[in-house]
Amino acid sequence: MCGIAGWVDFGHDVSARHEEIRNMTDTLACRGPDAEGMWTAPHVALGHRRLAIVDLEGGRQPMTDDDRGRERVTLTFCGEVYNFSELRTELAGHGHAFRTRSDTEVVLRAYLQWGPSFAERLNGMFALAIWDGRSEELTLVRDRMGVKPLYYFPTPDGVLFGSEPKAILAHPTVSARVNSDGLREVLDMVKTPEAAVYSGMYEVRPGHIVRVSRKGLVKLRYWALEAREHTDDLGTTIRTVRELLEDTVQRQMVADVPLSSLLSGGLDSSAITALAARTLGSERLRSFSVDFAEAAAGFQPDAVRGAADAPYARELARHVDADHTEIILDSGELLSPAVRAAVLRATDLPPAYWGDMWPSLYLLFKAVKQHTTVALSGESADELFGGYRWFHNPGAVRADTFPWLTSGSARYFGGLQLLDRGLVEKLDIPGYRQARYHEALGEVPVLPGEDPGERRMREMSHLNLTRFVQTLLDRKDRMSMAVGLEVRVPFCDHRLVEYVFNTPWSMKAFDGREKSLLRAATADLLPASILERVKTPYPTTQDPAYESGLRTEMAEILRDGNAPVRSLLDVEKVRAVLDRPQGATSRSYDRGSLEMAIWLNRWLGSYDVTLDL
Repeated sequence: MCGIAGWVDFGHDVSARHEEIRNMTDTLACRGPDAEGMWTAPHVALGHRRLAIVDLEGGRQPMTDDDRGRERVTLTFCGEVYNFSELRTELAGHGHAFRTRSDTEVVLRAYLQWGPSFAERLNGMFALAIWDGRSEELTLVRDRMGVKPLYYFPTPDGVLFGSEPKAILAHPTVSARVNSDGLREVLDMVKTPEAAVYSGMYEVRPGHIVRVSRKGLVKLRYWALEAREHTDDLGTTIRTVRELLEDTVQRQMVADVPLSSLLSGGLDSSAITALAARTLGSERLRSFSVDFAEAAAGFQPDAVRGAADAPYARELARHVDADHTEIILDSGELLSPAVRAAVLRATDLPPAYWGDMWPSLYLLFKAVKQHTTVALSGESADELFGGYRWFHNPGAVRADTFPWLTSGSARYFGGLQLLDRGLVEKLDIPGYRQARYHEALGEVPVLPGEDPGERRMREMSHLNLTRFVQTLLDRKDRMSMAVGLEVRVPFCDHRLVEYVFNTPWSMKAFDGREKSLLRAATADLLPASILERVKTPYPTTQDPAYESGLRTEMAEILRDGNAPVRSLLDVEKVRAVLDRPQGATSRSYDRGSLEMAIWLNRWLGSYDVTLDL
């Protein structure tokens, strides 16, 4: 995995502007700790930070194609292409000669052979930029599911781009300004495609290409979920899901560095771990899980977590003979100023939702990185197979809003309680949410003659696969790349996504449970206890000491008359929360408003954000 950055300016010569492109590229050093590179021409500068995974010596970037000494096309690439071996063979048949074993060179030559349509041939997670010197045109491409991030900032004479907002913000002509819509995106869990929060900045939408030339900027779609009739019976569907999973996991285990699996003991991560262990054969797979010091002494079930993860993770590790390590965290680590500064620096935005999950993921990945460079994850299975409770809650299914923002789930994505009422009313969060929801519904593909119930479940699936999962993929990318760990997500393989998306809900829940298809497809791989386990989210601390730390920081903000967030807060409500007695068990949803206010304060101050409201 890597970090990429660049600058195209058709009105000026940027070939000597090394300091600007180096500053942009250096912001991404955590994403690529192994090597750096820059390439310039009169109207373009490209930067690259490398995390070496495949062909450690030969895959250096930016990579240029030379034709009799003339540089035609230059590539800066982040990600992995899992079908690069097949593409390499095909390209060799077209007469291409390769200098390296890397997938980077395969991508470069695929562009030379097929032009922008090359993106349709790639199976992987990637964000890339190609400068074609023959036409003086930049092509930005992002993978189908948006596993890898890519941002851009149009300018009067071209464009700036980078793997993360920080790369663009490092350019001297860009400032951290946020308008009302940007703040709405921060405060509400809607994740509008292309919205990047900062004014003038955009994300390349998953499955899209952005082309920049002297004629201007053009956006093109090369992939989207489509509605197709599913003709396979249940048995065939289960076998197909298993075959796709086996092929996907096998493809995603190709690496020239140590590889491991992230194991929670839930169905998704257990299935990936079991398939990976089977693929390795006699070689033991390393696996890692996370837990909290206080959980061993007294885990308390809540509305969505019926049991601790650790016993299930241990059982699966024994079952597949994995070399398992438990990473145990305490509240002091989660509250560490250095850790929280690193989390904010990785996200470039207030990481409010999920609270302590951000620092715990960062610390987990930091520990994993000490042993391996690549890790497999079970992310996206719930969105794909219908694992969340809102898929099975009639009220959430019927609701005229995003299902995760309905009764029973919305409290996990709250956090506005401490904000000034006038500000909240001015932003009209409910109106913004409603507009974004109906915009999202308008994108759902239609299958003629589909049963109304099945149609609604298709909408539910599409909302989760195009909005909700993006927040989880962003979280995993930022926290893993902050420590130079590459996390791969087999459930995001586009072939699997296309197939399961078009499988009727009656098959996805054929036995009345969540993720029925996935259970059936992996039944022979897993212990009965894991097969029967109810969906449980990523763990969160219940330690009251963590909440005490938040309260202490919030009190310090109140005492600081110059605190950046103070003008956005209802001070009396903040005092009321701080005066509220603290229980013996701390719940994440009870801390949401504190997390939001604190992270807003850190973000506004650290990034010198100007709010244009």
